[in-house]
Amino acid sequence: MGRHPAPGSPAALEAIRERVRPDLEAVDTAIRDGLKSVVPLVDQIAEHIIAGGGKRLRPLLVVLAGRACSSGSDPAAPGSAHIQAAAFIEFIHTATLLHDDVVDMSALRRGRNTANEVFGNQASVLVGDFVYSRAFQMMAAVRSQRVIEIMAEATNIIAEGEVLQLMNARDPGTTEQRYLEVIQRKTAQLFQAGAEVAAVVSGATPAVQQALARYGKHLGTAYQLVDDVLDYQSDPETRGKNLGDDLAEGKPTLPLIHALRAGDPATVKLIRGAIEGGGREQLVAILAAIESTGGLDEEQAVSRGITTLGNLHRISGGG
Repeated sequence: MGRHPAPGSPAALEAIRERVRPDLEAVDTAIRDGLKSVVPLVDQIAEHIIAGGGKRLRPLLVVLAGRACSSGSDPAAPGSAHIQAAAFIEFIHTATLLHDDVVDMSALRRGRNTANEVFGNQASVLVGDFVYSRAFQMMAAVRSQRVIEIMAEATNIIAEGEVLQLMNARDPGTTEQRYLEVIQRKTAQLFQAGAEVAAVVSGATPAVQQALARYGKHLGTAYQLVDDVLDYQSDPETRGKNLGDDLAEGKPTLPLIHALRAGDPATVKLIRGAIEGGGREQLVAILAAIESTGGLDEEQAVSRGITTLGNLHRISGGG
């Protein structure tokens, strides 16, 4: 018997992708078709986005949920509701990234210059609006009132999450509860919507729709927790972002929140100053403080705890 790739490894994710390769190829085609425009600048920025690749985790979740719920029909068929749903979920994600990079003044994403760095802030914001509106055109084409309701609610909650994150920025008094609320609104909500929409267009029962929605929510939360750990562990070659980007933007993520709670007075003063001032000037000292207080271990433990019902209720307020 052959050995299976270790859970959580890149090989394991690739093995999952391989099982739904036709679906993902159909999604890529739908994405390219959906981003076409008669306006040359829109096409240029769209091609820059597509060429940047990305993990496509949200579309992957949609097609997997679609496969799980479908019986008889082919979710990978061109133009199928599952493929369209996977594409418009990715469009919503892409639009938020375009806007995020402008707000955060980011210059690097996935190891490449961001669209705002190449084309300017104005063009990035406007093309983000185009991608957002194109997503809703694709939603309407699915002809499901329930899909429209799910996505309308999701996009509103995501926008609220963006504002909450802005309110938390450069605030060392941010609590774990406030941090997790941002994650659930800004990141987990789109995972939740994608899984639920896949169940809806499959004709799954309300109970299955709700179960997949919960699964998507908790998966998205765990994903963001791990991503925030990597901000203090990885490098641009492996993650596509600069080490300490969150710190540079004054974002108090869980490693910093834990270090503030567990550190000595000197450590607390150092981290509070770094969050309030932003920048990477104290990055080496901050990394040492996080390591000494076990901040990375704490966040990884929380993300692993999401697999248990008790921790799910603790993290998400019983939702």
